[in-house]
Amino acid sequence: MTVWDDLVGQERVSEVLTAAARDADALVTAVAAGQPLPEASKMTHAWLFTGPPGAGRNQTARAFAAALQCVSPDRALGGAPGCGFCDGCHTALIGTHADVAAVAAVGSEILVKDMRDTVRKSYTSPATGRWQIILVEDAERLNEKSANAVLKAVEEPAPRTVWLLCAPSIEDVLPTIRSRCRHLNLSTPSVAAVADMLVRREGIEPQVAEAVARATQGHVDRARRLATDPAARARRAAVLKLPLRLDEIGACLKAAQELVDAAAEDAKQLAEEVDGKETEELKTALGAAQGGRLPRGTAGVMKDLEDMQKRRRTRTQRDSLDVALTDLTGFYRDVLALQLGSRVAIANGDAEDALERLARAGSPESTLRRIEAIAACREALDRNVAPLLAVEAMTMALRAG
Repeated sequence: MTVWDDLVGQERVSEVLTAAARDADALVTAVAAGQPLPEASKMTHAWLFTGPPGAGRNQTARAFAAALQCVSPDRALGGAPGCGFCDGCHTALIGTHADVAAVAAVGSEILVKDMRDTVRKSYTSPATGRWQIILVEDAERLNEKSANAVLKAVEEPAPRTVWLLCAPSIEDVLPTIRSRCRHLNLSTPSVAAVADMLVRREGIEPQVAEAVARATQGHVDRARRLATDPAARARRAAVLKLPLRLDEIGACLKAAQELVDAAAEDAKQLAEEVDGKETEELKTALGAAQGGRLPRGTAGVMKDLEDMQKRRRTRTQRDSLDVALTDLTGFYRDVLALQLGSRVAIANGDAEDALERLARAGSPESTLRRIEAIAACREALDRNVAPLLAVEAMTMALRAG
């Protein structure tokens, strides 16, 4: 199993990155042997991966990082870097490689203080690997100051440093940054490709794999979660029942509260799993005895961790809400398809009765207005409007049609 096997429906991108990894391997080998550098190379110091949600931007970047750090002896025999089994590949893929630093937005944006140490590290030589790799998972969330820090590092990179930036679209990244990157755009995987992956890699029954792949419209991570997590399926089923409940104002407000509460519960579960472990690890690193007090002067460090955890909970809640809004958008898209007599395949086949009921009760114009109301709610959440207010406004608009 190579590092590319988890990239669903991205064969073209995999070919480009495999060729770049080969050239990168030849470059490192030539430098180590004191030989002349290759004249033409497909490798460059900065890459920008774009594509719709679920296409696998971060997975692709991490697979490329693993291929660049591959230490398989098969490379000397002509094998492609990225075996998936060696120590370099394995640690890069699971996030423990010393020379692969990943940065993701904890809250709504990546702050400059979150980037400062990473930018500093980008100017150092690799400690154990072949390259120093910086992976920015949410490049669209860089604010002005953190983006400027990245720009300077990308403009003047160290010889063995590679930047891998991930964003939904090329327009989400500063022109000055994207102009210095090689751009690769990922496409939405087909339903058949996602279903095949679930059958092969997760052991899911073919019919179930087909249903969840169609329901998520090619979103790999969500399809995997729906196929393997009963709680995720239950939450989605509850969301798809929401349009039938909005017959009066009280029901709209109750439905909005339930959506927000479910998202908050998701954030709470993540916090319970991660926050306690992080806190204990930091206390140990600061020298606190088991169950004892922290050393003097470390309160500020603990406060920074608490602030980061709070930002992460807020983002987790809004990401969970966004998943629910995506499901609602897909539901009304199916309603519109039925109203227009479209031959587009219905994504939510498990809710066909509800779809037909709403299609008969409304018009294409009212369905479009409802889809626009969901989009307005997502925009409001992006502007940091209080989640309950944004969702209440949306449910009222869905009722009005």
